[in-house]
Amino acid sequence: MNQPQRLYALDNLRAAVMWLGIVLHVSLNHLTATNTSAPWHDRATSVVADLTLLFIHAFRMPVFFILAGFFVAMLVEQRGYAGMLKHRLRRIGLPFLIFWLPLVAGTIVLVMLYVHMMVYGTPGFDPTIMPHDSSHPAINTMHMWFLYYLLWFCALTALLGRLGKFLPDAVKTAVSRAWHTLATHWWGFLVLAIPLGLLGELTKIGLVQASGSFMPHFDEIIQNGIFFAFGCYLYPYRETVLQRYAKSCWLYAAAGMFFFIVFLGLSKRFQGNPEAIPYIKDWLAFSYGCASWLWSFALIGAFLRYLPTQNRLLRYLSDSSYWVYLVHMLGTIGFGVLLYNAPFNALTKMLINISATTATCLLTYQLLVRYTAIGTLLNGRRLRLGQKQGAGKEMPAV
Repeated sequence: MNQPQRLYALDNLRAAVMWLGIVLHVSLNHLTATNTSAPWHDRATSVVADLTLLFIHAFRMPVFFILAGFFVAMLVEQRGYAGMLKHRLRRIGLPFLIFWLPLVAGTIVLVMLYVHMMVYGTPGFDPTIMPHDSSHPAINTMHMWFLYYLLWFCALTALLGRLGKFLPDAVKTAVSRAWHTLATHWWGFLVLAIPLGLLGELTKIGLVQASGSFMPHFDEIIQNGIFFAFGCYLYPYRETVLQRYAKSCWLYAAAGMFFFIVFLGLSKRFQGNPEAIPYIKDWLAFSYGCASWLWSFALIGAFLRYLPTQNRLLRYLSDSSYWVYLVHMLGTIGFGVLLYNAPFNALTKMLINISATTATCLLTYQLLVRYTAIGTLLNGRRLRLGQKQGAGKEMPAV
């Protein structure tokens, strides 16, 4: 069987949005809003942190799920549904099972140190001062909720694929063409954002937030599942649709910024007077959803247009991105503790934390992961410089 040519631009994009997780979670330390689900919070705050978090959050997970759906469809074509599930369980399920407990334990320790620093000014442990958020279970998936939901979506893909055999070909063709129409017409993003807008009424602030619960939530399934399904249906039409995104990437980016500005304006009205605009939470979610779709198309197109291949640096960052995704929260919180009493403003602390966390993640990847059993688990075996090809097989992670 001929293997389809790998789209290295999508590997580069995945690595970029994974790295942006560091920026996003560092920003979480310095939000001006104190009514967040995170119990840790630095005294130095900046509206830049608020805007950075909202900006990155608009497209980061949507892009993740679109790419995940795209690669799952590719695996189904190459290996069938059973082969796809086996691959996903090995590359996603097993790492989640292995790393969840140590990452949870490490994060809890660092959060306790951070909260103690907030209350007493010194690092320490006092469980009695730890706040509890009822919307986030004490035992949860943390930032690895993406892997957890992806496993569910892979299982559902296999189930629906099996059941799809009983549907008439005309029905399957009609559904596929409908997705193609939404992906290629300028108004498609408006239709795709409607279900996201309807979810706004089910939330407190108009946006779906990850609960981390092991029990999947309806709003999170719909919110993330629609992007995953889009990626699955995107794969068969990749030749034409991706070319369109590359050609119009700047137009998509500009349109996304327009809807993001609309969202910010609505947010200000919502905070000042929630009753000022009927169904304002729905409009908040709809405008944010429009920005999410448009920026997802823009990023996919931009990376295809400007970074379609890999050099040694891009390949290295792509290879390390899975490890960075898993462990970066330890860095963003841990360096937050170290910087808490530092005499710097919020932006300076953010820059130091981002740099330190990035360096630590890459250093631990090189020393502990890249050529070890952990690296093989996450990405497949990597050859050291000078090793012969017969010494090992390099398996690109998808």
